[in-house]
Amino acid sequence: MKQQEFKYYHPGKYASEHIRITPTTLADGRDFFYLDDDPEYVSGAKTRELKDPRPLADRFAPHRDADGHEVPYAEPIMRRDPLTGDWIPMAAARMNRPITAGPGATAKGNPLAARKPGDPYQDGEVPDTDYDVVIFENRFPSMVQAPGVPNVVSYVDGNPLFEQKPAAGRCEVICFDPNENGLPADLPVSRLRTVVEAWAFRTAEISHMDGIEQIFPFENHGAEIGVSLAHPHGQVYCYPFIPPKMETELKHTQAYFEKTGGNLLRDIMDAEMSAGTRVVMRNSSWVAYVPAAARWPLEVHVAPVRDVKTIDELNDQERWDLASMYSHLLRRGNAFFDKGDGKGMDLPYISAWHQAPIHDRRRENYRLNLQFFSFRRATNKIKYLAGSESGMGAWVSDTTPERIAARFHELGPIDID
Repeated sequence: MKQQEFKYYHPGKYASEHIRITPTTLADGRDFFYLDDDPEYVSGAKTRELKDPRPLADRFAPHRDADGHEVPYAEPIMRRDPLTGDWIPMAAARMNRPITAGPGATAKGNPLAARKPGDPYQDGEVPDTDYDVVIFENRFPSMVQAPGVPNVVSYVDGNPLFEQKPAAGRCEVICFDPNENGLPADLPVSRLRTVVEAWAFRTAEISHMDGIEQIFPFENHGAEIGVSLAHPHGQVYCYPFIPPKMETELKHTQAYFEKTGGNLLRDIMDAEMSAGTRVVMRNSSWVAYVPAAARWPLEVHVAPVRDVKTIDELNDQERWDLASMYSHLLRRGNAFFDKGDGKGMDLPYISAWHQAPIHDRRRENYRLNLQFFSFRRATNKIKYLAGSESGMGAWVSDTTPERIAARFHELGPIDID
């Protein structure tokens, strides 16, 4: 059976032979993709269930409110802060999304799990009873491109100080594995290789969607981070603007290029490699280091050796080496804080991919990098963003980058080829 072909995503040799992507549509019209690495599904000997059995209305259709009145679909909006220039998406429908983790849990079922015939909870997002990796549009998105909604600026209260537009972006979920009680750190490298392919696939395809400016694959892990669903998964936020942190980085990378002719991110990586002290891992394609001005009590940046702007530009070897390094990073992160029993802990973390924007001219002087960090500063302590950090954005670190790196050096060798 012939593999599905996509307009902009072009798999390399490994993905062509070992990963099969099967698209379908959920009952309410959202895009859904199976990414199979099981040989029987890759070969076409077995096929996935494509029909979503839920009786869901079209996601953009009007619905009934609590009083039974029909109300139109309320698309997310975004407003620009006139003091900072930041766009702030506002999605009131997210207040009703299911939460299965932490003290505020509102649902017993797991919508990210494979379907379980006979289970009383049948509002899961996956049509099949098993899967390898799946991707689908978020049912409760922070941003979405609603049909028929003009993407134009209006003004709150009619005042030009307060710009408002539809939050016409896109939000997707990537489930890394069907084991809802598993941890990303425990996944085999081969499965993480499929996750890397998922990031590349979505970056390539979404980059050509109208109105999208920045593609941000990321992973939230752990209740302390604010994860609402306990399942090994990540997300892809596709912004119709340049997010504030990326805007700051682009200003600095562009200014550095105009001043020196160099690439700031490459020169930072080279400087860290030259110093050596804060490098925690390296292989033939990637370098992981604690940045010299690390903010978080555990923070590691991962950079490709070759100049690459976006994840979909990575070649087969770089994707394999990334999967290997990511596995090492997650495992060492879990071992970082010692409770005294030598078992470490399930580290809460955020894993954030920073890649070149789609249209902004400054993309030429940017470089792909992963920023991995944790709020945890001890086995029983969290780094809270208090007055200085939250009120003024002025960071105060509770440790030093050298101490973070030294702890990583205790957990395993630097060379992992």
